[in-house]
Amino acid sequence: MSEATFTLDGKTIPFKPGQTIIQAANDAGHYLPYLCYHPDLKPHGSCKVCSVKLNGRTIASCTTAAQAGMEVVSDTEQLKEERLALVQMLFVEGNHFCPSCEKSGDCRLQATAYDMGMMGPHYPQFFPNRPVDASHPEFLLDTNRCILCSLCVRASRDVDGKNVFALSGRGINTQLIVNAASGKLGDTDFAATDKAAQVCPVGAIIRKGKGFAVPIGARTYDAKPISQQISQQVSQFTAIERKETT
Repeated sequence: MSEATFTLDGKTIPFKPGQTIIQAANDAGHYLPYLCYHPDLKPHGSCKVCSVKLNGRTIASCTTAAQAGMEVVSDTEQLKEERLALVQMLFVEGNHFCPSCEKSGDCRLQATAYDMGMMGPHYPQFFPNRPVDASHPEFLLDTNRCILCSLCVRASRDVDGKNVFALSGRGINTQLIVNAASGKLGDTDFAATDKAAQVCPVGAIIRKGKGFAVPIGARTYDAKPISQQISQQVSQFTAIERKETT
């Protein structure tokens, strides 16, 4: 029986039953940018950076099931501009000081911005007043860097079974919170072995006492731009998670 396929920017992409567009594209070595997706978690479709066009309609490739005969378009100037605008908005909505951030070089937001050719924030900076939570003995929670991808929320709920994190509020007032009466991470059972401790794509959840352990030049995205590392995506997730738990 012939393998089911769809096309992505004119290229034939095989897929397995149940795979989404982004899963099939990744397996075939074709890069689609994303921030809120993780191969080990149920897709959420919140960041919209992975958006593609299908039959003229914009869809999230991480939540759309692949179907035979689909003609998916990703490489257009319109989509590139929209993705860049989304990434620029994420930078101005938080406080991202990349040169001093311990996640620099391993940060998916930073790497995606570089790959998109982002040269500046474009939009006015919000400079939100967000406290840093250092109450946990092993982890620092810095919501200044949070991009509301909900990866830690989903990992804590669906994998760890703890519900340590949640998103509160709506629209521009949405924020990451800790499910404790005090609101402090130190008053939860959050642990280094939790999946939620390993999935943050930025520098919001940082392990204490291990800052800047990897020298410049040896970090995840130093050798190649993120778009050129697609065949290594799953192994990179594993490597980053292993590095953050050791």
